[in-house]
Amino acid sequence: MSRLKELRTYVDAELNKIGDADKRTSAIAHLYGVSLAATMIAKKRGLDPELAAMAAMLHDLHAYKTGSYDDHAHKGADLAREILGVLKLTDEAETDIICSAIYHHDDKLVTDGPMDEALKDADVIDHCLKDSSKAVKEKEQARFESLCKEFGL
Repeated sequence: MSRLKELRTYVDAELNKIGDADKRTSAIAHLYGVSLAATMIAKKRGLDPELAAMAAMLHDLHAYKTGSYDDHAHKGADLAREILGVLKLTDEAETDIICSAIYHHDDKLVTDGPMDEALKDADVIDHCLKDSSKAVKEKEQARFESLCKEFGL
């Protein structure tokens, strides 16, 4: 089994614990949507698409498990480090890359490292394109416009 598939199996089991069917469906759709977008962005930018997809699968897991978005990016990075340590899917450097991306993913107005930016951008793509009837959040506007130019949208 691939590392990504093994991680998805773990994440799916965690998400299936969410009692509210609508929240569970939303969580699954978001994590898989961001994972797909992160894979595409990473490929286009010459980054490791598997690590990008893995970071995306974990980026909001803390919020979904706890029901709280309070400091979810930082707490989510800690949870991701714990999960990756237990599953032994990544080496230390890969774990650091994934956890950094998760740690920074909510800082949409700040520029961080390449993988951090790929996850931020994947998150924005999912937020903005999943339901085009919703207005783009102010903190995501400039990033979304830049992505539209990058991808010719």
